[in-house]
Amino acid sequence: MAESLSPEFQRTVPGGDTRERDVCVRCGYIDYQNPKVVVGAVVSHEDRVLLCRRAIEPRRGYWTLPAGYLELGETAEAGAAREAFEEAEARITIEGVLALYSISRIGQIQVIYGAAFAGPPQFAAGTESLEVALFAWEEIPWGDIAFPSVHWALDAWRDALGRPLGAPAGNPLHDARQTARLNNAPGVAGL
Repeated sequence: MAESLSPEFQRTVPGGDTRERDVCVRCGYIDYQNPKVVVGAVVSHEDRVLLCRRAIEPRRGYWTLPAGYLELGETAEAGAAREAFEEAEARITIEGVLALYSISRIGQIQVIYGAAFAGPPQFAAGTESLEVALFAWEEIPWGDIAFPSVHWALDAWRDALGRPLGAPAGNPLHDARQTARLNNAPGVAGL
């Protein structure tokens, strides 16, 4: 009988490590599971922000920023621009980092840029969007926003209006379910 080539994993702490990992009992391969990087942009024009109504799960039918997973071989800025084009057929110019969110419960790091249209505003629904639109602050469909981090990014955008982008916004202090605060992590002095 031929020997199976598929790996057999065991959950253990590899030598020199401090966390349990899945380790192949045949070859010693360590299957590291790391957070995914999400990139996106708050694209604005004349105090209005571009939002996309999702055509895909999760949260189909809810509004979000143009954002998605960073691809291998792509810079974070290029990924945010690609996502804006894929979801909203919008060509954008990145202005700077607006926010950086750590959402450990779902294994994500989100890098959200402030951006503007590269030329006159032109946009249309891409394949992952049911519709796209520019919203003034008071027109944003707050009850139909897809994810908490979209609320946070929109708040960060409003707080930064008319000012150059400085240090990015981070998780709100009241955010107990998304991440553990850095100053609670082992080996990290208070920030």
